[in-house]
Amino acid sequence: MHTIPEPDKPEYFLKSFPRDTFPTYDWTERPATLPDDAWTTETTHRDGQQGGLPLSTEQSLKIYDILCRFTTNSGAIRQAEFFVYRASDRAALEGALERYRSGAPIEPTTWIRATAKDVVLIQSLGIRETGMLASASDYHTFHKFKPGGRNQAAQTYLDAVRMTLDAGIRPRLHLEDATRASMDFMRPFIQNVQEISASYGPELRPKFRVCDTMGLGLPFEDVALPRSIPRIFQEMHRLGLQSSDLEFHPHNDTWLVVANCLAAVRAGCSVINGTSLGKGERTGNAPLEAVLLHLIGMGYYQEQQPCFPALNELVQLYDEMNEPVPPKYPLYGRDAHRTRAGVHADGLNKFWWMYAPFNVPELLDRPLEVSLTKESGLAGLIFLVRQHTGRELSKDDAQLQKAYTWLMQEFDAGRQTSVEWEEIEPIINRA
Repeated sequence: MHTIPEPDKPEYFLKSFPRDTFPTYDWTERPATLPDDAWTTETTHRDGQQGGLPLSTEQSLKIYDILCRFTTNSGAIRQAEFFVYRASDRAALEGALERYRSGAPIEPTTWIRATAKDVVLIQSLGIRETGMLASASDYHTFHKFKPGGRNQAAQTYLDAVRMTLDAGIRPRLHLEDATRASMDFMRPFIQNVQEISASYGPELRPKFRVCDTMGLGLPFEDVALPRSIPRIFQEMHRLGLQSSDLEFHPHNDTWLVVANCLAAVRAGCSVINGTSLGKGERTGNAPLEAVLLHLIGMGYYQEQQPCFPALNELVQLYDEMNEPVPPKYPLYGRDAHRTRAGVHADGLNKFWWMYAPFNVPELLDRPLEVSLTKESGLAGLIFLVRQHTGRELSKDDAQLQKAYTWLMQEFDAGRQTSVEWEEIEPIINRA
């Protein structure tokens, strides 16, 4: 038999799993391409609306205010983009701009199509930067335009870029469907934008947002373009673009949204664009709270972290809007930190770190919870009693045994739904 060494005390790997913050990356070798600084930008007011959020001006500004309380002075979310096509959206933009000029930490920007007509819309709005839709794949350039093709699309975009620069607004080119786009289009297009903008000075230096529009990107360097997220950003750097010139905007159609975000950062992209709580078209955008949790783990935001409990307000707001967060949504779902298994409840009773990924109550201001089922056993009851009353009961406690007998009778009679504290509390008290 091989001997298992017995340590004097448990090994908790506290360098990776510290008690006072989110899990950290214990790098064996820090990636050479990791940016010195990394942050996020928000698109709830644009992509969130496209994804079904029915935003009034008041709701848009509530979301903006919550996100400002979340990011505080950490620099975690630095910009938010707004539509400009409807009066309610322009009113939301104006309200956000007023707050920003008064010291709010998130800069409002706009989103338009890269056309001369749309540039005219934003010239008098008082924004310093705008996103511009510049579809990059042949799926788009050959089928959105008539007669269609790469050069016609590029010329339309470049004309809009010139107008934007002339208006003193920094262009941010959104390379839509980049994970199905040829570098034979993107490379010369980016070079042309760089040449056009060279004489306008560093304040108007264009940014480029790589959009994984259909969620088809892969986080691996050893797959070919156009699907390799690391290879796309390697190509961008070869064109002279800096990490701060680059953004990544992914969707979650094939379940890789967070992995692709982390691959983008590792490959030298400073900025991730998404939505808090992942709202967005189809399967949703990059959930910025998840990305930021990992950026903290990578070593960013050491001086000041964003205030994660502030997003509980956003969860409540979405409930009020009838657009609730799914119950099992990571971190902020109703059941994200709820167990129904007796063995887990027993672990929580004995050493709660056993079944917590980090200090959830402290870092998220959300409780570790137990729901009672036919599998949750006496341990689930013990946990709930302690959590809600502070009382410590042993498994042979007479009160506990009577409540457990009632619980089992419920399930033996065919009950399928779990039992929550509100229902078991009077049974405990009667016992």
